[in-house]
Amino acid sequence: MTMSTVTPQDIRSALLLRREIALLDVRHEAEFATGHPLFAANMAADRIALEADLRLPRKDVSIVLYDDGDGLIARAGDQLQALGYTNVGALAGGLQAWRSAGYELFRDVNSYAKAFGELVEARRHTPSLSADEVAALISEKADIAILDVRRFDEYTTMNIPGSVSVPGAELVLRAGGAAPGPDTTIIVNCAGRTRSIIGTQSLINAGLPNKVRALRNGTIGWTLARHNLEHGADRRGGIGPFEGAGDNARDVAYRAGVRRIAAGELAALEREAHRTLYRFDVREADEYAAGHLAGFRHYAGGQLVQEIDIAAPVRGARIVLTDNRSIRADMTASWLAQMGWEVYVLDGGYDGPLEAGPPQVLPKGDPAHRYRRPYEGTSVAEQAMQAYLDWEYGLVEQLRRDGTHGFYVI
Repeated sequence: MTMSTVTPQDIRSALLLRREIALLDVRHEAEFATGHPLFAANMAADRIALEADLRLPRKDVSIVLYDDGDGLIARAGDQLQALGYTNVGALAGGLQAWRSAGYELFRDVNSYAKAFGELVEARRHTPSLSADEVAALISEKADIAILDVRRFDEYTTMNIPGSVSVPGAELVLRAGGAAPGPDTTIIVNCAGRTRSIIGTQSLINAGLPNKVRALRNGTIGWTLARHNLEHGADRRGGIGPFEGAGDNARDVAYRAGVRRIAAGELAALEREAHRTLYRFDVREADEYAAGHLAGFRHYAGGQLVQEIDIAAPVRGARIVLTDNRSIRADMTASWLAQMGWEVYVLDGGYDGPLEAGPPQVLPKGDPAHRYRRPYEGTSVAEQAMQAYLDWEYGLVEQLRRDGTHGFYVI
């Protein structure tokens, strides 16, 4: 396949002007995590046949491929062409050209969501407690509820003692049931920083009457402070919205610039073939399996905010969210809008025919090529954990130097 070439300056202009672009790093995830442009998405050359149709729904979207001199571009381009993609180019000079242009490289995975989380904390001064402070509250049997906002499988691997699983987008829907009363202090934790910051700020933004605090640095901070974790817990927070949660969540979404649409407007968006449209159902997987709207892919809301580069690699695309209770879609959409996405929430639709069946899941890659996250598992070296935290604390300054993010914080 003969591909046109695109300069780093062309890519930067497309990002700043909000043009649709899928900047794809075709190395394996472990190499991708060593450094990449802020809005690059990882799609390893040997996974294109598995992932492209799901992650790149428009065949004529602008795709730019790059590697770091690994010789992967021709193979990746041929595969995309065989799948019907018609607008595939290559970054001239690869990642080295990006470096030579003086542009920023971001380490790790889900980097721009993590950078956004750090910006939220910096702008809103999201309140937090240290591991020692939370451990003291547990020891004192204080009136607290610890809500773990990670995926349930992450929670069962390791968790703060006594915590309950309430995955991110479920917080506003379930906080009223998780806290015995308005005087209960709610502590939100994840493995590191991002999801606890976003979760804590979600409850604050939605007007929960309780005092809400993030566990600073999550299970990493807990481990570094020499506190013990639980393993194998299966406690789930039941549904119990606090009074006014639905209206408040809608107001938060409006303040962020989210638009609500009905079936007619959705159909109009779907007819605009020159734009990429992602449609996500942000409920729990079992709800989705029991009945969902045709054409909507499952992606639990908290993970969607964290993993938006995986779910929607076309920067500048449109996103429509659905949720039969609205709260989860509204809160998820509020964050995506602040991250610069054109995002809509679909009103209703659940009183008609629904499709049933489990979520579509991409096959897992070769573990040998997977980036080992410093915040997962129970045997990560403390030096790696601390280095990860130090990196996160530096992301706000790196965003400033990069200058392409377009984030805002309500």
